[in-house]
Amino acid sequence: MDEDQYLDLVLTEKSCRLLEKNQYTLNVDSRSTKTRIKNWIELFFNVRVIAINSYRPPEKKGKIRQIMRRRMRYRRMIITLEPGYSIPLLQE
Repeated sequence: MDEDQYLDLVLTEKSCRLLEKNQYTLNVDSRSTKTRIKNWIELFFNVRVIAINSYRPPEKKGKIRQIMRRRMRYRRMIITLEPGYSIPLLQE
């Protein structure tokens, strides 16, 4: 994964429910593709990915010095792992 691309864990009520189904929710850079994220997760965490669903949440607008600006967009990915696999850092 490139240095300019980021990977953040999402902790919401929905994402906590999805953890029980062996699904993990991550925010990634909007330029990332499903294939690139899948390969990176399988290589880095040594797990098997079954499916990846992604969507872009709506943009948020902010005002900085009376100028309307859009906040950086990101892509939210829900990653489903094969049964028996887990990402230990995200389980805690």
